[in-house]
Amino acid sequence: MRHRAYDTGDTCLIVRGHTCPSRVRFRTIPTMTRIRKKAAGNRGVPKVPVPAKVTGIKPGRNATINDIARLASVSKKTVSRVINQSPLVQEATRARIQAVIDKFGYVPDPQARGLAFRKAFLIGLVYDNPNAQYIVNLMEGALDAVRNSEYEVVVHPCDRKKPDFIAGVRRFVERQKLRGVILLPPVSENDELTRALTAADCSYVRITYTQLDDPSRIVISNDRLAVAEVANYLVSLGHKRIGYIAGPPGFRSAVERLAGFREAMSARGIQFGSELIVEGGYTYESGVAGGEKLLALSPRPTAIFASNDEMAAGVYRVAHRLGLSVPGDLSIVGFDDGPLASRMLPSLTTIRLPIRELGRLAANKILHPEAAGGTHAMVTPLEPHLVIRDSCQPPPR
Repeated sequence: MRHRAYDTGDTCLIVRGHTCPSRVRFRTIPTMTRIRKKAAGNRGVPKVPVPAKVTGIKPGRNATINDIARLASVSKKTVSRVINQSPLVQEATRARIQAVIDKFGYVPDPQARGLAFRKAFLIGLVYDNPNAQYIVNLMEGALDAVRNSEYEVVVHPCDRKKPDFIAGVRRFVERQKLRGVILLPPVSENDELTRALTAADCSYVRITYTQLDDPSRIVISNDRLAVAEVANYLVSLGHKRIGYIAGPPGFRSAVERLAGFREAMSARGIQFGSELIVEGGYTYESGVAGGEKLLALSPRPTAIFASNDEMAAGVYRVAHRLGLSVPGDLSIVGFDDGPLASRMLPSLTTIRLPIRELGRLAANKILHPEAAGGTHAMVTPLEPHLVIRDSCQPPPR
């Protein structure tokens, strides 16, 4: 009869249907008298129980992911998911695996595992953005996601206007053997770059303002809706002549924010002429330049919306230099709600953009692609909202 093996899912293998060949002879080994007497003399001694499972490893030493998987009766992939805090593991299974990890002091070796997977345990952050606070906040969110996992975050500033921009990003990805990259706007809007990353077998997640890609590869911020809230708020205070400092024309965020503001002003029946719109660069200096242009108009605006906080700070500088009171003579609104906003005098009314959360969600989509994909992938945008402080009031009469 042939042997048949059955994998029970445990650490052992059950073999069924075994019979001995008929011609096999068994040799009898005579029992020695001394041994029999010794056994007889020990009949009253209780037997020492045999351990139910021999680990084959010493606690705190020589444990591998294979050992942890074997002792917890799970696959290596499940152990890896627990190590990387994947949400796709049941709590009971997670607790059982973690108990084994803790008992044997297992610590993953990123270099060894990187060799096994031909990828380093690194996530890249690729950006070309003049707003330093935005980058810092987003990086903190990515670090939140990788904390207590095997992964680390590396950053790569670039210049999207250079002819070798895409080749440079690809060299960075291949040299570091990145598991994936987070693309910040406006770099995230470059389809040629994402095609190059796909060719390099590197996953990516775009942070953007509209659905440019598969839901598993994007995290969206609904800026258009947020700036409409600013327009509605200022109009509700009685402002009808509102200046606007836009972002750089090459940024999708600048396009979305200006479109949302225009739509809201039109819906309210308020004129919003082109003379009230000036181009900025998401920097303090461009806020100063934009504030000077708008406040030189006659009649000048009674309120200015700067489409980030750095530019709003520049408008504060111009108003102070011209002897205008904020908010008595001029109301000012920003966008981002970074640390600067609450430290200004008066404190700045602004849109709170959940930048840190954007970074955390993007990193999680790279860490846990099995949770990011599928029909239930996150397509609902994160919703920025208005934080009202002390920089706005009804216009002077």
